[in-house]
Amino acid sequence: MCETVALCAFQKTECFGKNMILLHTPRFPHSFSLISDFYFCPLTLDINTANSALRLSEGNKKVTCEWTEAEYPDHPDRFDYWAQVLCREALTGTCCYWEVECSGGDLMIGVAYKGLRRRGRGVECFLGYNDKSWCFRWSHSQYFVCHNNNQTVIRAPYSPRIGVYLDWPAGSLSFYSVSHTMTLLHRFNTSFTEPLSPGFGLGPDCSVTICHLTPW
Repeated sequence: MCETVALCAFQKTECFGKNMILLHTPRFPHSFSLISDFYFCPLTLDINTANSALRLSEGNKKVTCEWTEAEYPDHPDRFDYWAQVLCREALTGTCCYWEVECSGGDLMIGVAYKGLRRRGRGVECFLGYNDKSWCFRWSHSQYFVCHNNNQTVIRAPYSPRIGVYLDWPAGSLSFYSVSHTMTLLHRFNTSFTEPLSPGFGLGPDCSVTICHLTPW
């Protein structure tokens, strides 16, 4: 399971009845420290949404695309064509932060409204390519950001660890490369109207692990 040593101080708090962790970031670069408080939100993959090409492991914290059919029961929330999975948590009205460790050549990291369609192969089901989802994608050896079928190339070196900061009240969704420092890769500025579920899309032999942040 993916672990990290966070360059921050931790303080437990409550949000939606769940334990979360407030992160203060005095050691991050100046441009990053303008965001004074981060909220670490523990996430769990929802097996009822997982496409049959995906395998969940490590307590539903890791997803791998194996392209062999899993015998998942039929469920209305399951993606029946695209190799995608959402998390169980629906985030709204607060600030949340999470990190993922990525492996492979075609990956999508994003968030979606519950209304993202699950049946079919059209863009209305594809993470980031409709008005119900936003995503940050690594494909063809470069990054893209996608929303409502608009795709923009992001010029940045590959980072296996990506941090995501959602400021739901402000309508802000930010993606960072994470190493000994954090570098902003892209920020969506919009107006969110519904709860958002983090989600992932994977190409063949790719994997995403939701990281467990531990005190330094």
